[in-house]
Amino acid sequence: MSHVPVVTAATAAAAEARRRELQLEEERMTSYDSLDIDDWEFKIVRAATNKFRHPDVVRALSEEEAQSGWEMLEKFDDQRIRFKRRTSHRANDSRVEIDPYRTSYGLSSEALGLRVGIGILTTMVLIGGAAYLFMS
Repeated sequence: MSHVPVVTAATAAAAEARRRELQLEEERMTSYDSLDIDDWEFKIVRAATNKFRHPDVVRALSEEEAQSGWEMLEKFDDQRIRFKRRTSHRANDSRVEIDPYRTSYGLSSEALGLRVGIGILTTMVLIGGAAYLFMS
């Protein structure tokens, strides 16, 4: 059981490195000049899985975001979509059902990680129990 924290730490370090890599990529892809940002705001909505691979999911997300005035600018990949909206739409934020500033869709990466971790631990317990019964 002592190898579990090492695997977890290595996985966490790899995930953090990937997060930083994606953040740098987004900064390169989303440079704006003063004309772009006058009266506009931008956000990137992220999914912990490849949810945006499916056109129906992208369409549903776009429709939900449109309630707050957000327009889809581009799909970076199957996990990230960039939106923009006029700042004047802020006046309607209290009238919409979703958080107009949400940046995640579906399970968060933390929730997904927790589920995967629980699954791994459960598997280890089941394998250990089976081995114990087999050896008895």
